[in-house]
Amino acid sequence: MSTETLDKVNTRAHKSAHSRFGSRSRRVQFIFLCLLVPLFTMPFYVMIMAAFKTPQFAEVTTMWLPPSPFSLDGLQEAWSKLSPNFLNSFIMVVPAVIISSAIGSFNGYLLSKFTFRFSNIMFTMMLVGMFIPYQSVLIPLVKFLQLVNLYGTTPGLVLVHVVYGIPITTLIFRNFYVSIPKEIVEAAAIDGAGILRTFFSVIVPVSIPGFVVAGIFQFTNIWNDFLFGVITISDPTKQPVTVALNNLSGTQTVNWNVLMAGALIAAIPTAMAYLGLGRYFIQGLTAGSVK
Repeated sequence: MSTETLDKVNTRAHKSAHSRFGSRSRRVQFIFLCLLVPLFTMPFYVMIMAAFKTPQFAEVTTMWLPPSPFSLDGLQEAWSKLSPNFLNSFIMVVPAVIISSAIGSFNGYLLSKFTFRFSNIMFTMMLVGMFIPYQSVLIPLVKFLQLVNLYGTTPGLVLVHVVYGIPITTLIFRNFYVSIPKEIVEAAAIDGAGILRTFFSVIVPVSIPGFVVAGIFQFTNIWNDFLFGVITISDPTKQPVTVALNNLSGTQTVNWNVLMAGALIAAIPTAMAYLGLGRYFIQGLTAGSVK
């Protein structure tokens, strides 16, 4: 048997062994993920089961059972109590997401396409803001909001979320814009376009996946936030839905059907955001990972 034939046989055997190993590894991964599915879906299942029960059947020991009888009383009561705060959350979330994403996109554009003095230091210092614990800034945060007459107001809470959202949105857009060839920016400059015109005419039109990622990330974080909402706004009529959801539980007894229905209502917007924009979310996350 010739050397060339032996090489072909060895190569074929190596590929076959690698294929078997890869197939076995994928099966193990699939089985492992299937085992994790009940762990992650069980809370959602219990929430749905309890939300459609009557109070006497929505006990801790039986809430995981299917609803019998089926009832919408919990949803109706939860919605009647949470609907004003539900609107408060949208009034807070929408401008906070738009402003933080807009600032982060421009920051990411400057940091990815232009080199200037201390740019890397500025980017590093900006990222440090993501790791500062919320609890460590509560007192100066409240003092500042009181100083600018924004304490206890929705614009004040919007400002807080915008400031805390700038580091992560900057990181998202910087990584996204790395995948855009620098020659496009240079060509726009040769045509006479300045920094702003290049940004709005060239960069923004191709940034939809980046805006979707930043928007979903910010929307989820801001919508689910409880700490800033309860600290910066003391008026129950102005508080976001997460704070109002916490107030559904009584001091002596808890109506689990109402509480679980409220949690289901509060989770709907973020779930719809992921389901509706999930395709763009994956595209935006993978953009910039390979140049």
